[in-house]
Amino acid sequence: MKAAFASLLALSLSAAAPAAAQVVEAPADASWRSVATEDDRGRLRRWRDAWMEAIAQVRAGENAAQIERGGALFEPDTSLADPAPPPGDYDCRTIKLGTPQGNLLDYVAYPSFRCRLRMEGGRLQLTKLSGSQRPVGAIFADNGRRMIFLGTLMLGDETRALRYGRDRERDLVGVIERIGPRRWRIAFPYPHFESLLDVIELVPRARR
Repeated sequence: MKAAFASLLALSLSAAAPAAAQVVEAPADASWRSVATEDDRGRLRRWRDAWMEAIAQVRAGENAAQIERGGALFEPDTSLADPAPPPGDYDCRTIKLGTPQGNLLDYVAYPSFRCRLRMEGGRLQLTKLSGSQRPVGAIFADNGRRMIFLGTLMLGDETRALRYGRDRERDLVGVIERIGPRRWRIAFPYPHFESLLDVIELVPRARR
């Protein structure tokens, strides 16, 4: 009975998940540089600035201890070889660091939600399956220690994702790095909502 329920749940999640390959349309051998918008190329060039500004802001406030507790997750230069996460389901936890507006919190950590990585259209695709803010998009090779995510943000009860490049406010660019055994992160510099840097921690889900 449990096995049947698990199969039905997997089929339901698969049917509900937007087709990530349709969000970022690009040949399998395309470079991220040929796909990224000018705005996102600019944000990626300033990824270190985003890290430094966000970490400094949190350290100066009441949540400074959270940076130390985060360890490698919040160390900008922590990146290991072989950055590609394998396809599968992940627990993904989002932490928002810093704020461009003084009336917002400088550190917000959300509980883990479910993300899925799968090969589609000859490229690794990421879909966040639950939560109120859900990145959807494609992962591109970059160098031996990082990969680049390009995609869009789904909000609330939306069931369809916008195509990448259609809405600047929803477009996402992130740096994917492996930071430990079976542990990855995506760092999104200067997102258009709420923070200076969003970090998503990715850990493979334990088999139920």
